[in-house]
Parts: sequence; structure tokens; C-alpha cells
Amino acid sequence: MKSVKIFDSRDFPAYLPKLNNLYDDLFTGGKGFRSVLVTKVSEPLNLDDRLIQLLCQTIEFIHNASLLHDDLIDRSQLRRNKPAAWTKYTPEYAVLAGDYLLARVMVNLGSHGNVRLIQLTAQAISDLLEGEWIQDSLVRDFDITLDQLDRVHNLKTGSLFKWCLQGPFVAAEIYDRDIHTLLEECGTLLGLLFQRSDDLLDFDVRNYENKAVLGDLKSGYLNSFGVFLTRDLPEEQRQRALKAQSLGELKSIVTESHFESRLQAFDRMNIALIELYDHQLERLRALLPESQKPIVDQLLPLSKPLYWRKK
Repeated sequence: MKSVKIFDSRDFPAYLPKLNNLYDDLFTGGKGFRSVLVTKVSEPLNLDDRLIQLLCQTIEFIHNASLLHDDLIDRSQLRRNKPAAWTKYTPEYAVLAGDYLLARVMVNLGSHGNVRLIQLTAQAISDLLEGEWIQDSLVRDFDITLDQLDRVHNLKTGSLFKWCLQGPFVAAEIYDRDIHTLLEECGTLLGLLFQRSDDLLDFDVRNYENKAVLGDLKSGYLNSFGVFLTRDLPEEQRQRALKAQSLGELKSIVTESHFESRLQAFDRMNIALIELYDHQLERLRALLPESQKPIVDQLLPLSKPLYWRKK
């Protein structure tokens, strides 16, 4: 699989040095998983290298724009173990830098001229922003349900994963409705698995990246595992758990055995999603011509490490 360089200072005006410095900080250290996903789908479609570069840049620009905005909204101090852009360059510059990335996406796609690709991208950005609005409205709502969170995750996280799978097909001018339905379903499942796994990090589960623990809960946001962990507790015990200031305190309130049993049940629920993802990909395989079937082989191994946080 070819290596794709997402950010180059030559992509942006040299007379905006602060903007280029901000982007240099932002893009350094990112995993680039979404561009890897795009490449895995694009290469068996025999897309031109320049078009693959355009697709990879598009999704990473959108993703990183969302990080700039999210960090400011959440008042997150760090991003990729560095000061978040809004703390280093001011909130105003963080907003402008995020907006500029989204604008560059449309300029770049406009020069390519595929109207359907522009439409798909605009819808992904719209979904992403809608999800952010809904999520912000759910802060301090401790009666939130898993279904409500799944809707947010589908809009915020799933929208970009769906784009990663569908974008290369649209760029290749393959518009078969059944194929796109399955691509959309698989992208939704990948997004849900990624977000639920990310939510576990807040409870120090498979937290190999050493992310801050209980950050969501302390900021008033009950994430998917938080809902799953506390929803069947007696109300008095549940309220005490929601006010916990450390993981040790939380486990002492809910009990270690309850925490572990709920974690195992949460994992089983998501194993079922992994199995559904595999099933949908096999359905996709049956629809693809022989030359495109390697796409399925590229995508099948992704769901398990995405959820279990294995490299």
C-alpha cells in the first residue's frame, strides 16, 4: 500500500506562517487511519495516484478540522500529547484554521469536477456538524440512552468512516445502489465500534495510549460505556457513581465485580457488531466483480483491532 503525505506546507499560502505552523503541529503525530482506509478501498479500484491523494487529503482535512473545533468546544488542553491549537494559537485562530481546512476541501474537490463526490462530502460534513450539535445538547443529561448516543456516533464518527468506503467508489463513478448501501452499513458499524472502544478508554480499559481517565464523566458527558455501566444501578448508587472523581472511587461505588461483568457484556454486544460487519462485507463481495473483491479482503481485518485497540 502506497504511503500518502497528507499535509504539505505548499498546500497553503506561504504568507500565512501562523496558519502553516498550526497545521504542522496539528497533523504531526496523527495516525492517519482514515486515509489508510481510503487507500485500502481505492487501490483495488485502480484509481489514479493523484486521485487517491485527493481523497486522502479530503478525509484527513475534514477529520482534523473537526478536532480543532472539538477541542475548543470541549476545552481540551491536549491533542496528540501536545497543547491543543486553541490554547497555543488562541480560540479564534483554531476556529479559522478549522474553517479554512473545510473550505480547502471544497476548493480541491471542485477542481476535480465530480459533482457526486462533492455532494457526498458536503453531506458527511453536514452530518458531522449535526452530530456535534446534538452531542453538545446532551452534556449534563445523565438520563441519556444508548440509542441516543448511537445516533450521535453515527453522525459524528460514522459519517467519516462511511465516506472512506463510499468516496473511492464515487470517485471511480461506481454508483450501484446495493453496493453503496452495504458500504454505508459497514462504515456505520466501523464508526460505532471505534467510538465505543474510544469510550472505554475513559474508563482505562485497553488504554494503551494513556489517555486521561474519566474525562468525559467529569465534564458531564455520559458516554456509551458509562450508560451501560450505570443504567441498572439503584438510583442512589447511580447518582454517587456519576459524581465519582477517580476510577478507584467509581469502582468502589459500583463494585469491582459489577464493573467487570458490565465490561464483559459490553464486549459481547460489540463482538456481535464485528460479526455483523464481517457478514455485510461477505454480502458486498458477492456484488463486486472479481477485480474488486480484494477490497473485502482489505476491509475484513479492520474491525477487531479497531475495537480491541490492537495494532
